[in-house]
Formats: sequence, C-alpha cells, structure tokens
Amino acid sequence: MSMHAETDLIGPERGAGLNRIWQMLGRRQSRQPAIPSLAASFALKHGSDGILIADMRRRGAPIIYVNRAFEAITGYAAAEAVGKNCRYLQGSDRLQPEIGEIRTALAEGRDCSVTLRNYRRDGTMFHNALRLFPLCDDHGDVTHFLGMMRDVSHATGIDRLTGLLDRYGLLDRLAAVDAPAGTAVLFLKLDIVRFHDVNNGFGYDAGDALLRAAAARLATLPAIAVSRVGTNSFALAFELDDPDRAASIVDDVLELLKPRFILPGASVAVQFAAGFALGSPHDDPLQLARQAGAALQRSKRKSAHAPQAFAASDERDARDRIRLASELQMAVTNQELLFHYQPQIDLDTGDLVGAEALLRWNHGAFGLQPPDRFIGIAEETGALLEIGAWGLRTITAQAARVNQARRNPVPFSLNVSVLEFMQRDMVGLVRQTLDETNCRPEWLTLELTENLMVPDPDNIRRAFEDLRRLGVGISIDDFGTGYSNLRYLERFPLSEIKVDRSFVHDVAHSVAKRVIVESVIKLGGALDIRVVAEGIETEAERAIMRALGCSVGQGYLFAPPLDESQFDRLLDEGLILREAWDARRLLTMLDGGQV
Repeated sequence: MSMHAETDLIGPERGAGLNRIWQMLGRRQSRQPAIPSLAASFALKHGSDGILIADMRRRGAPIIYVNRAFEAITGYAAAEAVGKNCRYLQGSDRLQPEIGEIRTALAEGRDCSVTLRNYRRDGTMFHNALRLFPLCDDHGDVTHFLGMMRDVSHATGIDRLTGLLDRYGLLDRLAAVDAPAGTAVLFLKLDIVRFHDVNNGFGYDAGDALLRAAAARLATLPAIAVSRVGTNSFALAFELDDPDRAASIVDDVLELLKPRFILPGASVAVQFAAGFALGSPHDDPLQLARQAGAALQRSKRKSAHAPQAFAASDERDARDRIRLASELQMAVTNQELLFHYQPQIDLDTGDLVGAEALLRWNHGAFGLQPPDRFIGIAEETGALLEIGAWGLRTITAQAARVNQARRNPVPFSLNVSVLEFMQRDMVGLVRQTLDETNCRPEWLTLELTENLMVPDPDNIRRAFEDLRRLGVGISIDDFGTGYSNLRYLERFPLSEIKVDRSFVHDVAHSVAKRVIVESVIKLGGALDIRVVAEGIETEAERAIMRALGCSVGQGYLFAPPLDESQFDRLLDEGLILREAWDARRLLTMLDGGQV
C-alpha cells in the first residue's frame, strides 16, 4: 500500500482527512478558494521539493505523509517514515541552534525557515533547507504542519565533500549572528597534520573519507558555525557567555577528534593542529579568521602541535613569512645560505664517523634561520629545487675537500626533499655533481624525512636503487614518526635509518620507548641497515643506545651543530669529549646489560 495515495492517511477518515489538508494548503496558497484539492495533491506528490506532513493533534506529532521527492532526498521509503517524528532525520546531531528555532515555531504555530544538518538512510549528511507551514482548520486551530525540504548540500556556501559550510558560507553565517551584548565569539581553526600522507599512502578515497568522518564529528558540536575552509582545514565558531571557557572548549573539540578514524583499508589516529581567537559578535569575521589562522601556523610549527591562542606577535610572524617568501628567491644568488655540521659518533669508541649537514639561512634582517622557518616556504614557492641543487654541490665539494688527505674518510649526510625526486632527474643530478666536485659516492648520504608516501612510489624506489648502485647512501630521518614506517624497510633500498629523538629522549625512564628502539635496532641489523640514534643529550641515553646495539649517535652530548670553521677545528683536534669518555660515570645497571 502506497503512502502517497489519499486513502493512505491513518484513521477511519483517511481520504477525507487528506482532502482537508489539500484544502488547507489551497487556502494558504491563494486568497481565492479556487485551487482544487486535486491540483494541490498533484503539486505535493510530483514537485521537486521533499514534502512531509505531521499531525500535531497526535502524541509525538507523527509524520502522516511524505512524497516521492522526500524518499529520493532521504533514502527512506514512505512506509519507513510514516509514524515517526521528523526529528529522526537529525540522528544524534541534536545540538544544532536551528533546532531551537523549529521548536519555537511549532509551539507558536507559525512559519519557519532554517537550514540544518539531516542524515540520509545510509548515514550520510546533507544540508536541508527546511520551510515549515502551519495548517489550520476552519476554526483557526493548527492541526498539521507541512514541511518543504530541499537538499542544498551543493548550493552556494556549502562544501560539497563534507556538507559543512564552506569559507564563504562561514563568513555569511557569522555576519548574520545576532548575539546578546556581552557575548564572546570563539573562532577555532583546525588542520589535519600530515594529511597528505593519508592521501598518498592510502589513496584519495581514504583522504576524502577522513575529511567526511572528521566533519561528522565536528557537526555534533554546539557551534554556531562549522565549516571546511581548505583542503584539510576546518573552522568553527562558538558563542560564549564566559570568554575564560575558550581554552577548555578547544580542548573538548580536540578530545572529540582523538579516537581513531576507520577508513577504507586503514585505521589511523590523526593529530590536529589548532589555533583560536576571541572576539565579539560585532567584530569583522574575516579578521577573526585571520587571527585564528595566524595562531594555527604557530601550532603547526610546534613539535607536539598543541593548540595556540592568538597573540599580537602572530600577525607579525605572518607578515615576516610573506617577506621571507619574497626574499628566499634571492637567497642563493646573494650567498645567504650556509651549512652547519653535527658530528656523528661511534658509541663504542667515541670516533667521528660522519656528519649531518644542516642548512641555515643567514638573513640580513632576521639573522640565522633554521630550516623549519623557510623550507616549507621554499616548497610552496618553487625555490626548493634551486636551493637543493646548490646544497648538493656545496656538500659534495665539502666532502671532497675534507676527505682529500684523510685516512678514515668522513661521510656527509644531506637532507633532501622527496619533491626533488618527483620534480627532476635526481639520479642524473647527483651523478653529474659528484663528477664535477670529485666527490666519491660513498662520501655522500641523502637523508629524507619519513614522508615517502607519494603517488608513484615505484619511481622513487627505482631512483633509490640507481643511487645505491652508484654508491650513494640513502637514509630515512625521523624514523618512527609517520603513519606507516616499517613498510619502508621492505620497499626501499635503505642504507641507514635514524631513530627520531622523541624515542631517544627519556629512554632510561620509559620501557615502551626502550622496546621500540630495540626493535628498530634489531630490524636494522637483520637487514644490514645502519641505525643512528638522534638527539642523544645525556650519558644515560648514550649508554642505553650502546647496550641495545646501536653503534652510531649524534646529539648535544657530543657536539652541537658547528659552523664550517668549528667543524674543521674539530677534525684537526679531535672530539673534545673523547678524553673524558672513559672517565664519565655510566649507569652500571645499563652497561651491565640489564636493560
């Protein structure tokens, strides 16, 4: 039996009851009683807008009629919808401010127009532009409400992938906020950290699924606006009676995002960087967005990506980044780039066995800048290729100079970007540069951060294989910090892996860190891959690394990064720590093998 037919209304007067509704609708549409019930019935059944009618006289105000467009929009058949209260379309998303407007309109028996989040039968969210109209009997009493719904998920101001507001919809929503005096507005921006690793490693379908899943969680929050404002960026706005609650609300949002996301073929724990700003409802929304965005950049630069509140210095930093981007284009030409060298030490003998070349930018106004201040800018502006070619030539020339008369050569590690392998013939460039600088291939190791999940990993693997056949080393930096690192040991022909400093620090007090490091060292030994422990700062850390079987380490315990003249002096005079090496008191328990 079809719920679209007039005879399908519940109760003994079903046909007559629906006719009365058509007549009430006809009276709403025209002051003339000329619209016949048949015409109204045809419009309801066959129109493009979804239609539902609820009986306000019955407990729970159940739905008594839906049309075919309702079925198409929601995925629910008429038989599944009739008898339910229409709030079932909201799922568990009951904290939307628009729901309060609907309740008030129903209680007052008046028209209402809102756009809110609803959920289809398959669980996907859509934005419902809902209009409600009261239908009255001959005495003027409201007996039914008619709802007209339209899926506006792809409308202007709506993000097509997630169904959230887009950037323009967000600004429009904030501009329309009419909050009472004394109310504060919290503007929060979020970025999925290393989102491109998910896209490239698990596929773009998984990346899209992650965005939709994050959006679904964020949509459950009692925010006045939730939006997707960039590839992997979200923005939310909250009305606050007490501005001091801002930080705790941000913490609540991040707590909501902590559980693992189940994606097609993967389960990932995702970290979010967060920046937020406080203002009033009368502040320019774009200004609040800029301030939260500036705070977000500071969060992204922090190692743990802790949430950051906007500070006046953030805007200055943003302006400085723009200036750096412009001036970085001339850094190579102006000879402003240089390298510092951090020694790599044999943990058993204390001998110098290598050095990592660390790029610096000696900026005329800002002073000596570490790479994390400008490498991201170089990647964005395209300056990376020129800087990378300059760096390769500089380090191979340095290696040739240093090792010209040394009995035990010192190999140099140079940090390179995977983008260089994707955007040029890296093997050809390395071969040509080695020939031109008279550097032996075994004196050079190319070091990449653990971010090799690229659209075409086979090309990267072939390039690595060619470099290894040439004699150049391949090292993975920050090992253990990515989404899927153990696969690298099998997929790529590595000569070295570097255990990230976060695992090395406090290893004397963390059994978990110790077990992880020991596993990596054993894997390296089994696969004939050298393991280097980064960030060794205490004698206890050195002793544990040594006891676990790690042969090489670097860190401030031995030496900080040194400029070229300091490094040359170290080569001539030997490592200062070596004389006191045996005199240091080690942790007897650890050196005795009781790890």
